[in-house]
Order: sequence, then structure tokens, then C-alpha cells
Amino acid sequence: MFYLYILHSPSSDIFYVGSTDNVERRLDEHNYLSENSFTSKHRPWHLIVAFEIGHSRTIALKIEKHIKRQKSRKYIEDIIERNSIDRLIARFSSVA
Repeated sequence: MFYLYILHSPSSDIFYVGSTDNVERRLDEHNYLSENSFTSKHRPWHLIVAFEIGHSRTIALKIEKHIKRQKSRKYIEDIIERNSIDRLIARFSSVA
């Protein structure tokens, strides 16, 4: 099963969007791996929401890229407020 997740960094007040097949493992990697990456500079990260996408990694990645391409905090906040990405799942499932 694949998931789309949204993290928040209170120290930097920014959001991060990603996709994975294991949300807990991925959150730990963002918070504890000692690599020099975007997320390592904004620790700690808190999981805000995770949405089940289904069995398609491709659809999860397409939705992740779509959200990131918006370059909009408001867009992410709206997703969090609605607590749903059903429309995006439907949209990208029909193209896959």
C-alpha cells in the first residue's frame, strides 16, 4: 500500500509532501538519518496527515509531484483542512 504524507517543521514553519509505502519508517528517516538533505535542515518533523493511495506507486508519485508543482502553502493547507485527496486520486487514477 502506498501513502501520500504531509509533514510540518515547527522550527521552520514549512510543510513537506512525500510518498512512501511505510509512513512511520519515512518519518524516522526524515528526523534521524544523518544525511545532508532538505529535510535534515528543518528538523524536527511532525506528521500532519497521511492518505492511503492504493497499490500504485506511480499514482502516489504523480500526486506528490502535482502538489509540489503548485508551490503553494495554501494548497497544502487546503488539503489538510479538507482531510481528503480523493479528487486527486480519482484524477490521477483515470490517467494512469
